[in-house]
Amino acid sequence: MPLRLYNTLTRRKEDFVPLDPKNVRMYVCGPTVYDFAHIGNARPVIVFDVLFRLLRQLYGAEHVKYVRNITDVDDKINARAKEEGVPIGELTARTTKQFHDDIAALGVLPPTEEPRATGHIGEMIALIQKLIAKGHAYVSEGNVLFEVPSMPDYGRLSRRPLDEMIAGARVDVAPYKKGDMDFVLWKPSDEDTPGWESPWGRGRPGWHIECSAMSWKHLGEKFDIHGGGIDLVFPHHENEVAQTRCAFGHDVMANIWMHNGFLQVEGQKMSKSLGNFVTINELLYTDKFGGRKWPGEVLRLAMLKTHYKQPIDWTSRSIQETDANLRELVVMAKLDDREPSRHPSHTFRNEFFDALKDDLNTPKAISTLLANSHFMKGNLVRELTSFLGVDLASYNAKLDVEQELLKALNPQAHALVAARITARAAKDWKKSDELRDKLTAMGIAIKDNKDGTTSWEVKR
Repeated sequence: MPLRLYNTLTRRKEDFVPLDPKNVRMYVCGPTVYDFAHIGNARPVIVFDVLFRLLRQLYGAEHVKYVRNITDVDDKINARAKEEGVPIGELTARTTKQFHDDIAALGVLPPTEEPRATGHIGEMIALIQKLIAKGHAYVSEGNVLFEVPSMPDYGRLSRRPLDEMIAGARVDVAPYKKGDMDFVLWKPSDEDTPGWESPWGRGRPGWHIECSAMSWKHLGEKFDIHGGGIDLVFPHHENEVAQTRCAFGHDVMANIWMHNGFLQVEGQKMSKSLGNFVTINELLYTDKFGGRKWPGEVLRLAMLKTHYKQPIDWTSRSIQETDANLRELVVMAKLDDREPSRHPSHTFRNEFFDALKDDLNTPKAISTLLANSHFMKGNLVRELTSFLGVDLASYNAKLDVEQELLKALNPQAHALVAARITARAAKDWKKSDELRDKLTAMGIAIKDNKDGTTSWEVKR
C-alpha cells in the first residue's frame, strides 16, 4: 500500500507524493535549548524519527533529507544565561549536549542536518528584506514586523476564527504595530542583550523567522513535510507559512503538515506547579517516576503505543506494561531455531509495515508485533523491533538485578518462560500450568497481564 499521511493543511489523510522522489525533504521544529528537555519534548523527536526511518526505507537513505533545528537564540535563553551569569553560547552548548545525550538514549537517529538559529542570521536578514521589498513587512522603531493583512489567506493552516487569532496576538500588543495581529521579524537589542548588526540596527530575530530561514537554506523554498507538536500550529507554523509563502510567492511552504498530540502525566496537564513535570533525563537516570530508572527502549516503545495524532497520557502503569512487553520480546528474539510457523514471515512483515504506512499507525504495528512474536523467528522479531528504534540487545543488557539473578539461578529459566508463553498463545493451558509449576519450584514468580503479556521475577 502507498504511504498515507494526515495533512493538517487539508484536514484529511492523503497519499504521500514527494516533490522529487530522489530528494524527499522533511523539516521538524527542534528544541529551544535552555534547560533539560521534558518528556513532552521527546514526543515529536520520537514520532518523526520513525517517519524518517520509514521514508528512508521507501525511498532510500541517500534520497531523504531530514532537518531538525536547534533554537539557540531566544528570550528564555537570554534570561537563563543572565540568571547563571554566562554567555548564551556557553549555556546552549551545555543544554544542546544534554538534549543529544538524552535522545540518543531513546534510540533517535541523528537528522541529516541540525542547523542552529545563530548560524543563520544572514539568511534571516535576507528573508526579511524580501518581505519588506514585496510590501509584506514594515520597519517601526527599530522593529521589523510582518503585516498580516497583506496576506489574504492568512490563517489557512490553523483555521482559527479571526477574533480568536486577534485575541492570541494581543499578547504582543505594542504601539509600534500597525495591527494587533502583526508579528515581529526583527527586534532591537540593548547593550545587555545578545544581538547582531542588521540594516535596521543591532538586534535579534523573532522566533518564527528562524525556522523559515533554516528550512529555506537547507530544503529550499518548498518541501515535502513539515512537522511538530500540535501546540505549534498557531502562531508559530501559521507565521512560518506567511513568511515563506509571501517571500517566495508560492501557494504552499510544505505540501504536508503533520502535528503530534499533547502529552499529559497521570491524567493531568504536566506542570511544575502540580509537581508532575518530568524530564527525559529524570526518567532515564532517577527514580522520580514509577520508583525506578527506565531504560530508553521502554520509554520509546511506550510513547509509540499511542497514535501520534492522539493525546497521550504518560503513566507509570503504561511504562510498566511496556517493560513487560519488552521482556517478552527479548525472549522471543532469541528463538531463531523455532519450528517454521504456518504463517510465512512476509505476512507478519507486511502487516507491520502496512500499519506504519497508514499515517504512521505505530500502535497497530506494535500490536501486530506483540500478538505474533510467538510465531516469528527470532530474527524477524529483532528486525521489526529494531525498525521502531528499539534495540533489544541494548535493553537486555540493562535488565535489572533480578533478571541477572534469574539467568544465574538456572540457565534454562528463559527457555521455560518462552515455552510457557508459546503454550499460552496456543491455548495449551495444561502445558502452561505445568511450566508455571516448574518455574515456581525454581523460585520464579510468573505474572500474566490482561493483554496476554508475561513478566517474571525471582522470589526473595
